[in-house]
Amino acid sequence: MAQAATAAAAAAAVPLAGGRARAARAVLDQVVLPGEELLLPEQEDAEGLAGSGERPLRLNAGVRSRVRVVCGPGLRRCGDRLLVTKCGRLRHKEPGGGGGGGGGVYWVDSQQKRYVPVKGDHVIGIVTAKSGDIFKVDVGGSEPASLSYLAFEGATKRNRPNVQVGDLIYGQFVVANKDMEPEMVCIDSCGRANGMGVIGQDGLLFKVTLGLIRKLLAPDCEILQEVGKLYPLEIVFGMNGRIWVKAKTIQQTLILANILEACEHMTADQRKQIFSRLAES
Repeated sequence: MAQAATAAAAAAAVPLAGGRARAARAVLDQVVLPGEELLLPEQEDAEGLAGSGERPLRLNAGVRSRVRVVCGPGLRRCGDRLLVTKCGRLRHKEPGGGGGGGGGVYWVDSQQKRYVPVKGDHVIGIVTAKSGDIFKVDVGGSEPASLSYLAFEGATKRNRPNVQVGDLIYGQFVVANKDMEPEMVCIDSCGRANGMGVIGQDGLLFKVTLGLIRKLLAPDCEILQEVGKLYPLEIVFGMNGRIWVKAKTIQQTLILANILEACEHMTADQRKQIFSRLAES
């Protein structure tokens, strides 16, 4: 019985990917599956995996490691390994906009409906309750986030921000993990609002997929450039799939909202046709 239990424990300790571990750079922009183990190019003079020049990603390699890797959504640290936890396309961003070396940010781009809070994400929330000195904010996750009244620019015990139930809040997460309640702030590291805080009463709030939000926030996104040429507008994007938009008239606001919702399933030619028709009208 003891031998059987030991064999079962050893089998459970084997990664789900087994011998199917693949190099991260070889599968960039390709579909990865939960349980796969990611490998990075060797940076130090050490033996590679089966002579291939690669090894499992070591996140606690100490002073020897010169590569700093940040795990984004869809990836999980498991000891000295990096495992895939979501099905989607593997994405990578070089550190500091370039430099290579295998470091930077890795994440899995997947189409999911429920938002999972991530530290540093800027989101749009709705104030649902006031509990003493804490506001409860609905961010679309499994539980509401907490927001202190001191987490606003210039807020003190005497000078409290004017926040009411039902207000829209644009802020960022400072605490976000599976074991703690999410915590938001409306100031940056320097204590400045930097565009965060209570969003105006006018405008329209609507929800889109998380994939569309990431697409719209990409530096080379052409959709926003084309939308900005139609009408003067104010727009706020939340990584939790919420968009707030405001134009001069209600009709223009509704047109912009419908365009942004429909752009996810349009080709570039279809978008050009619609924008040309709207420009003529």
